[in-house]
Amino acid sequence: MSEIDFANLTRRSFGSIALGLTAATTLVGQSTRVRAAAMPTTAHLGDIKHIDAGDLSVTYVEMGPADGSPVLLLHGWPYDINSFADVAPILAEKGLRVIVPYLRGYGGTTFLSSKTKRNGQQAALANDTIELMNALKIKTATLAGFDWGARTAGIVAALWPERCRSLVSVSGYLVGSQSAGKVPLPPSAELQWWYQYYFATDRGRDGYEKYTSEFARLIWKLASPRWEFDDATFERTAAAFSNPDHVEIVVHNYRWRLGLATGEPRFDEHEAKLAMAPDIQVPAITLEGDANGAPHPDPKTYAQKFKAKYQHRLISGGIGHNLPQEAPAAFAQAVIDADSWV
Repeated sequence: MSEIDFANLTRRSFGSIALGLTAATTLVGQSTRVRAAAMPTTAHLGDIKHIDAGDLSVTYVEMGPADGSPVLLLHGWPYDINSFADVAPILAEKGLRVIVPYLRGYGGTTFLSSKTKRNGQQAALANDTIELMNALKIKTATLAGFDWGARTAGIVAALWPERCRSLVSVSGYLVGSQSAGKVPLPPSAELQWWYQYYFATDRGRDGYEKYTSEFARLIWKLASPRWEFDDATFERTAAAFSNPDHVEIVVHNYRWRLGLATGEPRFDEHEAKLAMAPDIQVPAITLEGDANGAPHPDPKTYAQKFKAKYQHRLISGGIGHNLPQEAPAAFAQAVIDADSWV
């Protein structure tokens, strides 16, 4: 385990990139069916793109050379692609092809059919990633993420190792199952999951729909108690929660974990494999912030799950749950290193 203090490193200025991302996100939200050719570009961010992949019409950002080693950056809840606004340009400058999609239920990513179940189960999100890679004709990529994104990346690595070049995962091994979700935790641990139980009720579902922005802001503060984000930073991301499927996806995700909602039979085989807690057989770097206020496992409990080249890095300096946005240099370096191991 290595401890790296990236908090005091001099950051490059990516203010114009963040602004470009904001503007592009707004435009995507206004017309999610517009193809990339009709979308504006920015000098720093690159094209805002849109592609049909599996169940979804995926909105995503792409940076870097088209022939570069592909990297997919996957965000979590309640966050969006702005978590990688400073990470993506660093990776692109290193010659990597960087793809940052909105997950189902976020931003401009929408379902192609009104009949498709608004499913937030873990296997569905992992399948979305495979479908996106197929649509982009990417055979293998380095997958990196945090929160839902880390879980998704880990599941792809576990179920489809031939598609995962290497893995970067904040909070390590997050593959779960409904059976594991039924096991009671000590009271102090259960307290950390208060929102999961809130979402289990109709009151919680209605409350999240009514107070989505306020709810997300509270989670940000609890999960990253030492991150001094401003209103503009939060509002850039909060715009992604206006997606018409956002509430249903989020609520279903947490209800599914507790066995209070069903998934889809087409994912049963995947979930059965995930319930066995499969090992990760690809090179991996796991990260943890020294001030992560969200529920997260002790690195010692999951180190043995990584069977290929592996390293854990503790990022110090008051870094919370949204590690790529709070410590972009550290996150980017982990991606660069993991990709170079192959």
